[in-house]
Amino acid sequence: MEHLEHRKKVLIMIAIMSAMLFAALNQTIVGTALPKIISEIGGMDYYSWVFTIFMLTSSVTAILVGKLSDMYGRKPFILLGIGVFMIGSFLNGLSASIIQLIIFRGIQGFGAGMIMSTAFTAVGDLFSPRERGKWQGLMSSVFGLASVFGPTLGGWIVDNADWHWVFWVFLPVGFIAFGMIYKMFPSQEPNRGLKVDYLGSIMLTLTIIPLLLAFTWGGNDYEWVSLQIIGLLTTSVVALILFIITEKRASNPVLPLQLFKNKIFTLSNIIGFILGAGMFGAIMYMPFFIQGVMGTSATKSGLVMMPMTLSMVFASTIGGQIITKTGKYKFLALIGLFIMSAGMILLSFMDTDTTNARALLNIIIVGTGLGLSFPVFTLTVQNAVQHKFLGVATAATQLFRQIGGTIGVAIMGTVMNSSMTSKMTEKMSSVKDSPLLSDPETAGVMKQLQDPQNIMNGGKLKELQSTLPQEFQGIYASILEGVRESLSYALTNVFFIGAMILLVGFVLTFFMKEIPLRMSNKDVTEEEKETELKEASNH
Repeated sequence: MEHLEHRKKVLIMIAIMSAMLFAALNQTIVGTALPKIISEIGGMDYYSWVFTIFMLTSSVTAILVGKLSDMYGRKPFILLGIGVFMIGSFLNGLSASIIQLIIFRGIQGFGAGMIMSTAFTAVGDLFSPRERGKWQGLMSSVFGLASVFGPTLGGWIVDNADWHWVFWVFLPVGFIAFGMIYKMFPSQEPNRGLKVDYLGSIMLTLTIIPLLLAFTWGGNDYEWVSLQIIGLLTTSVVALILFIITEKRASNPVLPLQLFKNKIFTLSNIIGFILGAGMFGAIMYMPFFIQGVMGTSATKSGLVMMPMTLSMVFASTIGGQIITKTGKYKFLALIGLFIMSAGMILLSFMDTDTTNARALLNIIIVGTGLGLSFPVFTLTVQNAVQHKFLGVATAATQLFRQIGGTIGVAIMGTVMNSSMTSKMTEKMSSVKDSPLLSDPETAGVMKQLQDPQNIMNGGKLKELQSTLPQEFQGIYASILEGVRESLSYALTNVFFIGAMILLVGFVLTFFMKEIPLRMSNKDVTEEEKETELKEASNH
């Protein structure tokens, strides 16, 4: 497909990016709309499952479809993905209960996994590795734009229209993308001689799902040493062993183990895992600081976080152009990871006196580093593997990044909770024996005040304060200040650990060989590969 007319390639890419934007916006728009949806259909106890089910179905589908698209071509799967996602979106808008919403979000996840897996792989079909840099950068920026506009639009819809339109408003974009891809995307001849690795697919699914669930629930819904978490991790390990045994015997493995013999593939995915941990750590815990420590409202918090996303979009786009122009990518990965690490270290120095301007500058630095490094490691993997493995290799990079983000957020969450508990014990020692706290009702209010979720909610704080008589206002202010200082201390540790994790990725990048970006999708011979490696070593 790389020999298609350039204008047709550009139109196909516009269609693919439209499909990605359709999926990404539907994912980001839900966050701000969900509280209103839950207030109408109920089911607060199952709130987190609306996000968890999407993550599970999209992650598993992406890696399985990666292999299937290598066998049967990208077109049927990206069309199927758009179709399934649109059906899921339409059904979500009809949800009458939280269980229905969760089921339909799972359907959306299946579609999203197909779209994301085939979209990034399609770039590899349409363009040579040398040309892919700018397109990978543009596609990465789609997620950034969705992160900027999705939450804002979701909030506007639930405030001014029926919440059902949160899921329906972008359906026309899906229809347009489907039509353009159906008409312009070339069909590929399927390789019917290969068998689908059903057993390997089952074992891989049984490895991924319990692992993601364990790190999603651990430290939140269940203790890390609970029977549920240990059971999930044990299931994942056993399934992984069976998966490896299965793949060694399979004639057409769903995730060929031979790919891991490729040092560039393996190292790129390890760094991608680390990058995912750092990226999701910053995205998840920065709002805690802005709202909980600095006392900024949720609306203004979104405005403070927006420059991080915009800087990521800008850096990703510029970085992609530089890669295509120079053919070099390793230096961008190093610069990006270093800048992102520096930004996380700066975040770790923030405290209760930090201004919005300083927080803004720090997260712009993080976003810039993320934008420069984010697209690189998909490109390095695609450039290092044979074209017949393009789909499964690309999907593997997405899976490792997702797992890295899930595990990273879980570890940082545990660090935050333990650090905050120890600091709170120290801070509250001066007021715990106060006679004012002997009243059960007052003590209950003060306990609620020590919950980080409550101090991020300005309305909740005012509600708690209004329930206390005047003589309790002094101790209220003292406890609130202690909670904010404890949260600041805990987040300092979180950001510092995130910086150390990213610095490991920075160091590992030095060991990754930079082979020239090929000017064609034609697979190189072993002799040509040896020559490329020698040239890379000389440089």
